[in-house]
Amino acid sequence: MKNVILVTGASAGMGKEFARELLKDGNIVYGAARRVDKMDDIKQLGVKVLEMDVTDEASMAKGIETIVKAEGRIDVLINNAGFGSYGAVEDVSIDDARYQLEVNVFGAARLIQLVLPYMRKHKYGKIINISSIGGKIALPLGAWYHASKFALEALSDALRNEVKQFGIDVIVIEPGGVKSEWGGIAMDNLIKKSSNGVYAPLAKKFADAITNTEAKGADPMVIVELVRKAIYNKKPKTRYSGGYMAAMVLFMRKILSDRMFDKVAMSQIK
Repeated sequence: MKNVILVTGASAGMGKEFARELLKDGNIVYGAARRVDKMDDIKQLGVKVLEMDVTDEASMAKGIETIVKAEGRIDVLINNAGFGSYGAVEDVSIDDARYQLEVNVFGAARLIQLVLPYMRKHKYGKIINISSIGGKIALPLGAWYHASKFALEALSDALRNEVKQFGIDVIVIEPGGVKSEWGGIAMDNLIKKSSNGVYAPLAKKFADAITNTEAKGADPMVIVELVRKAIYNKKPKTRYSGGYMAAMVLFMRKILSDRMFDKVAMSQIK
């Protein structure tokens, strides 16, 4: 039986790849994003396009209602919508910090609440939360982004044990470096916030380091394959990681003390 899949953040990057590739597998795929015009290419392939803003309750509720009315169920939710709000803690307004959490955490959480009744009804479901290796480590100038991903990881762990009894799996995907527009947008945010004050020298070095790393990023298909494992394995792992430096960074975070990890991380920001 075909899975009915909702992918948020499907207008670009990994989200668009998820929608395109999962459609090729024979699934019924809904791609959701604010920028509907950016999804014309996947719409022509057969992806069902929804306008959705994950900070707007009515928009999310309408999207889920549309899918259930047409398909009768939702089998897989891929919470991919998100962005990186970068800048020194001192420089980022609380309003901007709040918006980062609204998109990356509360939007995902609300969609989970909206789909769970239908998954419970059918005693089946997969909730796939796209986190990051940045949900396990925190680098300077990305405090609010990391806070959002740490929160998403914790939310996933708690939720996993709540909904297992209903036949629902919760899986976290932790990408490392992946070729996408994400890094450029995040570094633009950083320069806007912290390029003129006391953190400017660090901000410039950090932006240069991230730009160099982005050039070495993995193909998004690496993460697509992890999502496929999460969907098609009967007993998926609770977490999958992949992409540039993912394995090494997660291993170092596991074995090094906080201060040793800080030294290694800061040595890369030259």
